[in-house]
Amino acid sequence: MSPFHLTRTLPEDATGAALRADVRHGLTRTPKTLPPKWFYDARGSELFEEITRLDEYYPTRAEAEILRDRAGEIAAAAGARTLVELGSGSSEKTRHLLEEMAGLRAYVPVDVSASALSQAGQALAEEHPGLDVHGLIADFTGALTLPDTPGPRLLAFLGGTLGNLLPAERSAFLASARALLAPGDALLLGTDLVKEEAVLVAAYDDAAGVTARFNKNVLLVVNRELGAGFDPDDFAHVARWNREQEWIEMRLRALRPLSVKVAALDLVVDFAAGEELRTEVSAKFREEGLRGELAAAGFATTHWWTDAAGRFALSLGVAR
Repeated sequence: MSPFHLTRTLPEDATGAALRADVRHGLTRTPKTLPPKWFYDARGSELFEEITRLDEYYPTRAEAEILRDRAGEIAAAAGARTLVELGSGSSEKTRHLLEEMAGLRAYVPVDVSASALSQAGQALAEEHPGLDVHGLIADFTGALTLPDTPGPRLLAFLGGTLGNLLPAERSAFLASARALLAPGDALLLGTDLVKEEAVLVAAYDDAAGVTARFNKNVLLVVNRELGAGFDPDDFAHVARWNREQEWIEMRLRALRPLSVKVAALDLVVDFAAGEELRTEVSAKFREEGLRGELAAAGFATTHWWTDAAGRFALSLGVAR
């Protein structure tokens, strides 16, 4: 069995402190916002898995198609001896890559969930004799220090998560990704692409209402963790396409005037009837624009792969 290591760089209380800071900041500003990362408690993760199986929600299937069909090409182009995956979760997506990366010596999954890292890391160590699996409990939006592993490195950021960052946040993230890499290392990036508005909106507002339940789950997270008094039935799920910014916005719209107490913050939050709380931005990309963003961060885009329908892309950016 291959060695498995787990290192914590995220303080034990960091998640709770971050939630408190995000809720106070987001619910006291105009317009109100909450970061999408707070969707993903155990129930939220279950709902998202259900979303990925919906007919309307294509991104997960499209990215899986690329990884399945192009893993050999990706592995050959990267030539990596270390694979680092940000937001690795179950590491399910990267299994296609691991099968094809013959020269790989180390896999470094990075996630905030110690349990997810332990479960996935131990399984992969058993499946890949000789592969050093080193899980890192960390928040990839903060400063990272990677373990000492052989280069070249391939840094993978999949799932279209880049689109959840606002433009300034994307720029900062790509710059921090470049800082982790040496010249010749590479970034493998998953991004959803601009397409027909009806297709995009349906992916975030499915007929069965699963995404609506997922969106409202963030209120239940705040209730449980911070003693808030949100009633999800007081809000309507909203998904709209912002043509100017080319992103989907998910919002929760107050159906009546509300005053909600958040006990842990000693905070009362007022909503007017019809006022909206933005819970997610999901940017969609065009190849030329993404190449420009990568170039500004110090990457040269050398490869661009899409699914057969051209809905989703994986790009390889080499650090200059």
